[in-house]
Amino acid sequence: MFQVRIHGRGGQGVVSAAEMLSIAGFLEGRHTQAFPSFGSERMGAPVMAFCRFDDKEIRLREPVMAPDALIIQDTTLLHQVNLFEGVCDAGYVLINSTRTPSELGLDDFFASRPGIRVLTVPASQLALEHVGRPLPNAALLGGFAALTGIIRFDSVAAAIAEKFSGRIASSNVAAAKAAYEIAVTATREASAAC
Repeated sequence: MFQVRIHGRGGQGVVSAAEMLSIAGFLEGRHTQAFPSFGSERMGAPVMAFCRFDDKEIRLREPVMAPDALIIQDTTLLHQVNLFEGVCDAGYVLINSTRTPSELGLDDFFASRPGIRVLTVPASQLALEHVGRPLPNAALLGGFAALTGIIRFDSVAAAIAEKFSGRIASSNVAAAKAAYEIAVTATREASAAC
């Protein structure tokens, strides 16, 4: 089973991101599950959502405590709550930011967990450019597909098209594609440096 935990703030599409990720996995023939966890239900409050993929039926119903991947939609949460709690030592961390993990003050954590693959993608910036609003969820799914390889980009695009329609769908797919390409390039460069 592959488990994902998504952190963000209310109004950023955290729950929609988990739903679209689940749809993408389902379109590839997997069993999937997505559900949210709310603190206070208001715009700007911290929100978590979860997604699971497996080749067999998923019977688990509790929150993801030991994620294989983290998607962090809002960097203001980085030093306020322990976002990295439970993350797998060989996991993935995708952060919505124009800054590097080092510039975000995360060197100590990642130095102590060298098996974690971490990547930053300017998802809000890409969404603003393509969608007209800084909602990072769809763009981050494109970055997630490239970083993890757990789902194909075509499945992400189809999931976005199933969730939205018309110009909103095509704009979000464009933002996701741009993030995917950034992540592919960064992943290749990281592999070449090793």
